[in-house]
Amino acid sequence: MNRRLQEAALIWLMRALTYTVVFAVGFIILDIVWKGSPALNWEFLSQFPRRSGAEGGILPAIFGTLSLLLGSSLIALPLGMASAIYLNEYARHGRFTSIIRMAIVTLAGVPSIVFGLFGLGLFVIFFKFGASILAGSLTLACMMLPTVIVSSEEALKTIPMSLREGSFALGASKWQTIRTNVLPYAIPGMLTGAILGVGRVAGETAPILLTVAAFYLPRLPKSVFDQVMALPYHLYVLATQHPDATKVRPMQYGTALVLLLIVLSVNLGAILLRGKIRKRYAKLES
Repeated sequence: MNRRLQEAALIWLMRALTYTVVFAVGFIILDIVWKGSPALNWEFLSQFPRRSGAEGGILPAIFGTLSLLLGSSLIALPLGMASAIYLNEYARHGRFTSIIRMAIVTLAGVPSIVFGLFGLGLFVIFFKFGASILAGSLTLACMMLPTVIVSSEEALKTIPMSLREGSFALGASKWQTIRTNVLPYAIPGMLTGAILGVGRVAGETAPILLTVAAFYLPRLPKSVFDQVMALPYHLYVLATQHPDATKVRPMQYGTALVLLLIVLSVNLGAILLRGKIRKRYAKLES
């Protein structure tokens, strides 16, 4: 009886903690939606900022955020997935491989400001890209890589060895086995890693502050070597640097809501793609 009471108390404790976290997150989202919705209109989304961002729209910031997400994803996702495939399928298990895996896991927990300083020193100064979309995308890609690699490798580990051994028994090569028997079933899990990686970098301020973000640019960039505005940094400036923060409070919440909608849209698209892939291969198995 005592053991049952302890188990029931533990279950209720975990349930209470779960509900508390869900309630807190839900309250934050509802607060942003409630206070940010009045600011959303066509002018706010399609116009250029005026008076140092205190008036007008946030089109350059939206364009800059989407450019950075697209650029970092195009760099990090192929490299991360390829690295995971190599570590799980080709690399020999030993001390060196273990050190590499430990280093990747460690990088996943490094503060974003460290990545920002790394990007500033390497891409902005050493490679002389300057404060640009290219430098910012490469810096954010470095932040995404550890998450993508770890998640993709875990997805590959879930694929039974029997699928690989059966393919080898039929005379297939290593790459043929990976391409036809492993990747189709691991892709949904690898997309989960992509979602986590994009979610991490979408709202980062420190890395883009040091490598790409501009305070006020009433124009769109013409090349990858131009600076851009970005929603996280624009929100930071409106909330902390503006002399009359209460006057621009609607713009603060409107900017936060747009950033939230962009992140949710990217994640929703990846989730729908993952579900579609799972259904397709479930039909093939049946």
